[in-house]
Amino acid sequence: MTDACRRALRATALLLSLLGGAGCQREAAPPAAPANAGAAAEDSGAAEPVARISAAASARVGIVTAVAGPATLRERLPLYGTVRPNAERVREVVARFPGYVKTVSKAVGDPVSRGEVLATIESNESLQTYPVLAPMSGTVTAREADPGEQAGSEVLFSITDLSTVWIELSLFPADVARVRRGQRVEIASVDGRLRGSGEIELVGALGQSASQTLTARVTLANRERQWTPGLFVNGTVELGRDPVPVAVAASALQRLDGVDTVFVPVAGGYAARRVRTGRVDDEGIEIVDGLQAGEAYVAAGSFVIKAELGKAGLAEDDDDHDAAADDDGPGARP
Repeated sequence: MTDACRRALRATALLLSLLGGAGCQREAAPPAAPANAGAAAEDSGAAEPVARISAAASARVGIVTAVAGPATLRERLPLYGTVRPNAERVREVVARFPGYVKTVSKAVGDPVSRGEVLATIESNESLQTYPVLAPMSGTVTAREADPGEQAGSEVLFSITDLSTVWIELSLFPADVARVRRGQRVEIASVDGRLRGSGEIELVGALGQSASQTLTARVTLANRERQWTPGLFVNGTVELGRDPVPVAVAASALQRLDGVDTVFVPVAGGYAARRVRTGRVDDEGIEIVDGLQAGEAYVAAGSFVIKAELGKAGLAEDDDDHDAAADDDGPGARP
């Protein structure tokens, strides 16, 4: 077998190894490029490196294209906080007249309706028994009354309406100037199981003096009672929105030879396009130069294309090394 044949076999093995690891194989028919894609690559000749990946292989490895265009990027601030009872929906129940507690019918955690009997007390003066009634519907969140005890001016029960709760988000001093009333907040439990949204109603010191932080408060609907007081949550405050003329998905951007790059479909595969970026958020990236609105680009699977181009570079380096060895004449290679 000649050296040229050995070099060809070695390059082929490298190609199949990479494509096989990515779950795709080289197909005989390359994908057709969209009408609006690849024009810049054709105009610039061979300036843009091209990864030769077929349409069938692209589908197998999850390469998905989209069209660049206008978008609205959102500036967000992540915060952390806790679910608290809505203090405006808490009622404390005391005895109307001092007396002897005869019966108690509700415990902590029990639901109650407005007007429902919580306990009965025998008055010390009249010796008449009267009921202690719930002033509103809600949940018993504290009970300090037990049969046989004397009831005076102390609180016997606390009832909380948990149909709404407060989300108290901690703010550090550097973030206070960026957060204000009316901003939209997305709320999620730490495990991601619960999600909700609301607006900031108040920014101030709300029981956080020990940690020297301020609190941003959000009222959240809780009709199903899934937001339990004491639950830790994550909040994301939307600080502002910026419309941009051209943007791509955040997953589209790759670094190639130290340069920001997106890939565009061309005849036979995908070409690397150098771009200059601007503003970013969690979902999108503004493209200032290198890609125009209406051009197709790879929105998902760009890392596979980058790996394919990296493999091609290794194969070329290997060929160059073999060619140099051949120039040295017989016996130059062990």
